Amino acid sequence: MAKYIFISGGVISSLGKGITSASIGKILESRGLKVTLMKCDPYINVDPGTMNPYQHGEVYVTEDGAETDLDLGHYERFISTQMTKFNNVTTGQVYNSVISKERRGDYLGKTIQVIPHITNEIKERIKKAAQVSGCDILLVEIGGTVGDIESLPFLEAARQFRHDMGEDNVLYIHLTLVPYIKCAEEMKTKPTQHSVGTLREIGIQPDILICRTEKPLSLEMKEKISLFCNVRKEEVIEAKDVDSIYQLPLVFKNQILDEIILSHFNLICKSSDLKEWEKNVVDKVINPKDKVVIAVVGKYIGLQDAYKSIYEALIHAGIANDSKVEIRKIDSEDIQKHGASAPLKDVSGILVPGGFGYRGIEGKVKAIQFAREKKIPFLGLCLGMQCAVIEFSRHACGLKDANSTEFKPKTKYPVISLLVEQKKVKDLGGTMRLGAYPCRIKRKTKAFGLYNKELIQERHRHRYEFNNKYKKLLEKNGMVFSGVYPKRNLVEIVELKDHPYFIAVQFHPEFKSKPDKSHPLFREFIKAALDRSKVKV
Repeated sequence: MAKYIFISGGVISSLGKGITSASIGKILESRGLKVTLMKCDPYINVDPGTMNPYQHGEVYVTEDGAETDLDLGHYERFISTQMTKFNNVTTGQVYNSVISKERRGDYLGKTIQVIPHITNEIKERIKKAAQVSGCDILLVEIGGTVGDIESLPFLEAARQFRHDMGEDNVLYIHLTLVPYIKCAEEMKTKPTQHSVGTLREIGIQPDILICRTEKPLSLEMKEKISLFCNVRKEEVIEAKDVDSIYQLPLVFKNQILDEIILSHFNLICKSSDLKEWEKNVVDKVINPKDKVVIAVVGKYIGLQDAYKSIYEALIHAGIANDSKVEIRKIDSEDIQKHGASAPLKDVSGILVPGGFGYRGIEGKVKAIQFAREKKIPFLGLCLGMQCAVIEFSRHACGLKDANSTEFKPKTKYPVISLLVEQKKVKDLGGTMRLGAYPCRIKRKTKAFGLYNKELIQERHRHRYEFNNKYKKLLEKNGMVFSGVYPKRNLVEIVELKDHPYFIAVQFHPEFKSKPDKSHPLFREFIKAALDRSKVKV
């Protein structure tokens, strides 16, 4: 039988439940257990696929094509288990399922209520995630903050779990805040006390408290929290701010959090350490030998979480190259208005990420032109690849009106266009090319040298494709089409021969990068940028 850990958060949002959950997963996996994680999101959207990045942040895509919460990205970066559509559940999915069952008559005329019907649906989905993964331990992160009305059904389901499964099989962890009041020069435990009090009113007594804090917790403070929150003082875990999120498993390990959890579950596991993680990940993040400046030219730059996996993949590539990656975030609309020279003149690499809609597109095209003409290492992702094709078509092939039909439906040269079957699509949610697709790489290309294999699998999230009608013309002028989706002959990778590093891909490689296993496209991009930074330009 799988064991279940429910992780809730209190006081304020953005305390880092996702990273905390992933870090706990990491230390438990290091003990030889098979671990997976699940995110319960209280919003009524079925999934985040149709949500504005400024509202929700990045949409993380799983191998099986689910559009999910960005915390699933943290899960995959910290542990070895691959996430699936079963690892994310939303209020929208739960209610949609229950209402569909009611319409079919599955409930035999009963009055449908939050308890038991909604909570039963939530519990079944949690059990399904554990069953499908075959895990020893499932960590369930409950989104939102304790006290929010939206998350109450999920917390009630979590409360019922211990009643259903037994005390030895269910554990509750609560993440809270111990703020430092600067003017008083004091740390305050009252917010934590109130948060735990609210959780207890719901019927959940936390077994472990993880306290976010700027400064170390004194023994006296731990004893106070222990007394007022009804947990043992060794179960009050300090989560002091760290330089890198990848330090957090070490922080928890040093406070024997894994031993406390295993003791609760009466599990005896192999001993472990995280020396390799510390040596090959943490030390290289904290003490890099080199430094390189990379510009990320995007349209959602104002929100840190909009490009979360990309930023992390750049950090991973820095780890692989023993270098700090300084990310310069540049709004593509600024380049559109003022040009590329000033903001990009002293960077060593330019990355253009994905996105939707026409806003800021011409700024992305200008940034790509600057990278191509000035021989600055360039990596384009999804829409970044489409913009690279548009730029090359206009400025290297003489197709001045070249564009995507997404931005200009009646463009004279639709180098990016909609597939026939996509033209029939009416619903926006879950209707794109989503999840893992094969890509065949042409030998004797830069892409083949990076992957060192002919057939790869990468994750997609897009609706528009390269128009093969223009392939020969672009090839004639120097663009290499080094990767295609063989079943449909759809272009997946483009590159330029006479450039130190110019690669653009239709997929999202950032979703498969890990701190101890950098994605080759990012790894070699940073290597090329480092080479440039060491040469006087």
